[in-house]
Amino acid sequence: MMQTHDITDITIIGGGPTGLFAQFYAGMRGATAQIVDALPDLGGQLTALYPEKFIFDVAGFPKVLAKDLVRQLAEQAAQFGAPVHLSRRITGLVEEDGHFVLETSGDRFPSRAIVIAAGIGAFSPRRLPQKCAEPWYGRGIFDLVSDPDEYVDRDVVIIGGGDSAFDWAAQLAHRARSVALVHRSDRFRAHAATIAEVQANAVNGGNTSIYTFHELYDVSCSSDDALCGVVIRDTKTRETRSIAADVVLPMLGFVSDIGPLADWGLTLEKDEIVVNSMMETGRAGLYAAGDVTTYPGKLKLIATGFSEAAIAVNQAVHWIYPEKKVTPGHSSNLAIFGQKDD
Repeated sequence: MMQTHDITDITIIGGGPTGLFAQFYAGMRGATAQIVDALPDLGGQLTALYPEKFIFDVAGFPKVLAKDLVRQLAEQAAQFGAPVHLSRRITGLVEEDGHFVLETSGDRFPSRAIVIAAGIGAFSPRRLPQKCAEPWYGRGIFDLVSDPDEYVDRDVVIIGGGDSAFDWAAQLAHRARSVALVHRSDRFRAHAATIAEVQANAVNGGNTSIYTFHELYDVSCSSDDALCGVVIRDTKTRETRSIAADVVLPMLGFVSDIGPLADWGLTLEKDEIVVNSMMETGRAGLYAAGDVTTYPGKLKLIATGFSEAAIAVNQAVHWIYPEKKVTPGHSSNLAIFGQKDD
C-alpha cells in the first residue's frame, strides 16, 4: 500500500555529501527537509565506491577517510531531526494542491520545493555475467564493501581491474588470509601507485596473487552449502584452475541512470541538469546541486557541491517563504545555534 508522508518544505534527492549538507543547511534556515535516496546507506559514491580512501581537498581536513566524512556530515545534518528515507527508488514527480509530490515504488513525499543532489544518478554495481554466480549473491558474493574488518582471516577473490578492485586488494591484504585479484587482461585502469602496491605484495611473498587474462568459470561450495572456492579460466588457453575463496567481490564498475528525472521538463546535457548561478533548473521550485549539475566553469568537487547545496537551499527557502532573505547571515550569529541573532 502506498504511504503518503507529511509535507516538508524541501525534499532532497540524494544522500551523498551534497545532499547531506543541503539537509543541514535547510535545518539551519529553519526549513523542514528530508532526504530520499535509492541506496541503502548514506554517503553516495563515498560509501559505495571508496569508503576507505583518504580525501585531501575538503576544507578544514588535511585528510579524511571518505567514510568518516560521511559520518560527520550525517551527524551535522541530523542535529535538526530531519528524516532520511533510504532504498527508495524514485518513479515520478507530480504537482498536487500547489506543491510537489515525489513518488517512489512504495511512498509519496509531498514537498514545497525539491533539491536534486543525485550525483551521477541512481547507480548500481555491474553484476557478474556468469550464471554460476547469481545464486551466491548475498551469501558469498558481495558487490558492495562497507566494513573491511568483515574480511579478517578470509580468503577473498576480487574480480576487476579498476580503482575499486585495486583499492580493496590493497586494503584487504592487511586483513584477509589471502587476496586473489582476477582480471580479463593485463591492462589495469587503477592509479599507478595502487597497482604498484598490490603488485609488490604479490611479488614479494605477500598474501596477494594476481591472475591476468583470467575470468570466473565456476563456484564451488562445501558440504554445508557455504562458498569455499572458485574456478577461474585462462581467457587465452581456456585452461582452468581452482582458488580457495569464501568471499568473492566483483568490482566491475557501476551502471548509473538519472531515470525519471529525464522526464521532469529539465534542460539536460549528457544526463546532467543545466542550472544557472542560483541553482535553478528552469522549473519553478526545482533546484539542483552537486555532480548532477552542469554550467560553464563547473568543477565536480565535493567542495563545489557544498557551495551549490547552500545556494540551492537558500534560494528554495526564499521561494517558499518570500519574507525570508536569501542570505542567511553568518552561522556564528544565528539564534538557531544559541547565538545572538542579527
